[in-house]
Amino acid sequence: MRDKLPVRHYIIVSIPEYLKFPLNLLAPIKLKKQDPPMFAKVQTEATVHKFRDLVNASAATPPRVDISMDDISVIQYTGGTTGLSKGAILTHRNLSSNVQQVRAWFSGVEEGKEVLLSVLPFFHIFGLSVCMAWPMSVGAKIVLQPNPRDIPGMVKNLVKHKVSLFPALPALFNAINNYEGIGKLDLSAVKYCFSGSAPLPEDVQKKFESMTGAIIVEGFGLTETSPVVTANPLQGNRKIGHIGIPVSSTDVRIVDPEEGLKDMPVGEAGELIVQGPQVMQGYLNNPDETANMLRNGWLYTGDLATMDEEGYCKIVGRKKDMIIASGYNVYPDEIDRIITAHDAVFEACTIGIPDEKRGETVKAFIACNPGMTVTVEELDEYCRGELAAYKVPRQWEFRDELPKSAMMKLLRRTLRDEEIAKTAMR
Repeated sequence: MRDKLPVRHYIIVSIPEYLKFPLNLLAPIKLKKQDPPMFAKVQTEATVHKFRDLVNASAATPPRVDISMDDISVIQYTGGTTGLSKGAILTHRNLSSNVQQVRAWFSGVEEGKEVLLSVLPFFHIFGLSVCMAWPMSVGAKIVLQPNPRDIPGMVKNLVKHKVSLFPALPALFNAINNYEGIGKLDLSAVKYCFSGSAPLPEDVQKKFESMTGAIIVEGFGLTETSPVVTANPLQGNRKIGHIGIPVSSTDVRIVDPEEGLKDMPVGEAGELIVQGPQVMQGYLNNPDETANMLRNGWLYTGDLATMDEEGYCKIVGRKKDMIIASGYNVYPDEIDRIITAHDAVFEACTIGIPDEKRGETVKAFIACNPGMTVTVEELDEYCRGELAAYKVPRQWEFRDELPKSAMMKLLRRTLRDEEIAKTAMR
């Protein structure tokens, strides 16, 4: 495959190289047994280099390079969960602004005294800014865990290192809540958690907070905004189920989804748009997508949200994910929140599938908590007590596990593509 890629050099970084003896010898053995394997012997070639060899061969005094705050810092690629991945151009000012915004928000953080557990990869904007740059800026100890799916390792690290800061995803908070024997462990050191990337179910938040005494701040962000846009206040009025209010120096509006020009009335859904110092400069080599995303000084997120009379926002879904069933707009995120609140359900992912009569039919995919089951009839009755009739899923499918990205984000598009493929085969 290498001959088909326009890459001139490959630089390989190996974690075991930086471990002390005997871990540097034992780690490769364990990593090779992972599925997929997380360690491979590097074949020395002219185009393949070991990072450590390059560092050792470099000059003791690196050349000085003049860099301004408005120079490009990273080309950060989007997750690609709703389409092709795009390279967001972020400057040093973008990233620095967002780190300062997060620092100002978490005012109770003590400089030089915190311990942050990083289970999110640094190649993702959430991991890069919130799990690396922010704790570094406050002199926090960072505990690295390469595999976010390793729940036993995560729980062990929380206890062993007396972690006080824990940025994570709803699926990880839920997994910890349901970890066997979790009630017997001491998680009292955890103070502040930051949840993003997906809606946080109310029952998951309440259970984790009551178990640890920590505060989970649910927020919202995207690659194109470095990433944080809104968050619930650390003190004061936290609104569970909402993504909060804008962080400092940031403005948000809810506008009509069609033209994106008219502000929507309080409580009515529209597209969330953002303005602030953390907003990207555009997409690399993609002027069309840049023009679509950045308009009239605002970034159009593609997320549908509502804003209440106090300025708190609530995500109801993605424009691309919205289901139109019999002329009604149905937002999958709303349905997922309701279903996941059921005691037997671990996670849920709702999509619209083509329907000749209704346009689209609502279908929900369910993964149950370990050792628990629930019937379609029970879920249908439960949903009818919480949702309008047209929002209740008409089709259900149970799975042991739902498809996720490397960031543990549910892949709605994968499920939708599977359903379309099934329809084509009939």
